[in-house]
Amino acid sequence: MKVVICYFSGTGNTAKIVEKYREQLTQHCDTVETYAMEKLLCDGIPEEFLNNLNDADLLGIGYPIHAFNAPSIVLKFVKSLPKATEKKRAFIFSASGEPLKLNNISSLKTCKLLKRRNYTVTNEYRYVMPYNIMFRHSDTMAFRMWDAAQKMIPLDVAEIVDGREKRLKRVFCGSFIAWAMRCEHWGGRLNGRMYKVDEKCAQCQKCVNVCPTKNVTLKDGKIKFGKNCLMCQRCIQLCPKDAIKMGLFNKWKVNGVYSFTEPTEAQEQKYNKMLTKSYKKYFEECNNRIEKDA
Repeated sequence: MKVVICYFSGTGNTAKIVEKYREQLTQHCDTVETYAMEKLLCDGIPEEFLNNLNDADLLGIGYPIHAFNAPSIVLKFVKSLPKATEKKRAFIFSASGEPLKLNNISSLKTCKLLKRRNYTVTNEYRYVMPYNIMFRHSDTMAFRMWDAAQKMIPLDVAEIVDGREKRLKRVFCGSFIAWAMRCEHWGGRLNGRMYKVDEKCAQCQKCVNVCPTKNVTLKDGKIKFGKNCLMCQRCIQLCPKDAIKMGLFNKWKVNGVYSFTEPTEAQEQKYNKMLTKSYKKYFEECNNRIEKDA
């Protein structure tokens, strides 16, 4: 079996999941190729990729969830794919900052676009990874999230390889909610133009170099933000000086990467009642499945 995985990762969470998928799939499949969507779109989709995609038996799509949807760059990429000459299987995996069931609607549009290109999505998975916006998770919680994902992915890969279908449960009026929340796509571009750097900026140009849409530039000695922002938070989180202000949502800024290593001392983090119950239920469900399939 030959597998091609195409993904977008804002701050690195999805990229970690992709690497774990690649590691596990390699144990079962002949070939596993991974591609970052931003590079394929930026450089123009190369013939080599199209040939590998045409030869692949299985297509994987991975992304972080933005406002209960796939990021706009993911939809743009899927729209750019050629129609498969024969029906093929596909699977989708995503990362969300909280385990709310509403996140299950994020794949609805992607599934429809893939269907038009002769791909049938047979398996869907969602993993909880630490927020890169709204608030910062503790190192303890980040470790727990990644530890759970690492233990769940081998089980999910086994389902995919064995042909056992698994789809996420939808919510009432999910299609309408997903459609309405896609206002984040144009809202993000609008808010992105309000990004600014403050006096702490050292003009290291890291934000310029890491932006997936080339939206950040250095002009006339000043950092400028354009109209193609995804609000993926990569520039915010990776800024070594914490010098970027994120427009209307500056109070939601999360700066600095997560270590994902187990801290020597447990760090307490308080959530509102709904999130506390939601995280607890998620970890319980993960543990139950891991123990069941052990």
